[in-house]
Amino acid sequence: MQKIIKGLTKFFTKSDVILWLLTIAASVYSILLIKSMQRSSDYSYITPQLLALVVGYIAAIVITLIDYERIARLWPLLAAVSLGLLLLVFVIGRNVSGTDDTAWITLPGGVSFQPSELVKIFFIITFAKHLQMLKDSEMLRSLIGVISLLIHMAIPVVLIHMQGDDGTVLIFIFMFIIMAFIGGVQLRYFLIMILLLAAGIPIFWTYFLNEEQKSRFTAVFDIDGNALKTYGWQQYQGKVSVASGGLSGTGLGNGPRVASGIVPEQENDFIYTVAGEELGFIGCVLLLFILLLICIKIMMDAKSARDYLGRMICIGVFSMISVQTIINIGMVLGLLPVIGITLPFFSSGGSSLMSVLIGIGLVQSVHYHKDTVESPHGKLTKNRYKYLNSMQY
Repeated sequence: MQKIIKGLTKFFTKSDVILWLLTIAASVYSILLIKSMQRSSDYSYITPQLLALVVGYIAAIVITLIDYERIARLWPLLAAVSLGLLLLVFVIGRNVSGTDDTAWITLPGGVSFQPSELVKIFFIITFAKHLQMLKDSEMLRSLIGVISLLIHMAIPVVLIHMQGDDGTVLIFIFMFIIMAFIGGVQLRYFLIMILLLAAGIPIFWTYFLNEEQKSRFTAVFDIDGNALKTYGWQQYQGKVSVASGGLSGTGLGNGPRVASGIVPEQENDFIYTVAGEELGFIGCVLLLFILLLICIKIMMDAKSARDYLGRMICIGVFSMISVQTIINIGMVLGLLPVIGITLPFFSSGGSSLMSVLIGIGLVQSVHYHKDTVESPHGKLTKNRYKYLNSMQY
């Protein structure tokens, strides 16, 4: 019993306890919102969400205990698995209710799984390792190095776009931009990319977007016109639900619009509307405050990381959570087009939830091992490592 207590004490002493508490707070808040909206459907959203929570937390704890550098050494395997999963979707992929893309596969037992969510995590690890290798070889500022990073990003982006999941594509692009910029890629390369993207917008609009996707963009600017009856319906009803909550809301489990399910996908992309109607402005601010604190803590862990690799892994997780949050809230409030992006921690969906929790596990691994160094002599404290190095000279 003493060993168990000692082990738990060591785990929580070395972990980022505040980040754990914030993650748990987000998880509990999410379960309350999903349980409330459960009234609008005969399908049990709460059961798979709880299962995903359990599996996700177990994975996060296990990853915390493993030195992130050891995980990063497996980058060739992670890259191969990522490619295999994305290609597998073209063979056995299927569409799920409420979506217009074929990006899911069915696991034994009838469980749906979205490979691109796990690939996000693998991308963070492999891209962080790629940046580190370029930095160590002094190629991070070279054109060849930047092109190799672009290819690294383009492979999953192209495959996921071919599956029709352009919302996830956008997340990958932003993860690439944020990680590369903070990682040290020179500004001039980003300016070139911006110019190329700007020049490519007319081509992308004409040849890559179908009429439904175009309508989602135009609906943002026509929200008081004909779009209310078509592609603007979801955003309009979402804004009404958020506004109807007032300051403190109708009370958890008492929202009539939630019960009627008038907002499409309120359990998933539009879970924020449940908080808005039933918990009001206070509930919305609390939700955003929790996510803001999680992002701040991740950035603090990035700053205290023992090396460049750990810092880049934290930046990758930060970019995934922060960008998804901004885009999701923008969709709900009618500021951005609806492109199918979940709200981290809160939206119903096992793949998305486990992906975020595994990301938290990676950040915790960086924090947990920040005072140790992997060396030929095994895992050492920083001071011991410096002492052994000095003895060699």
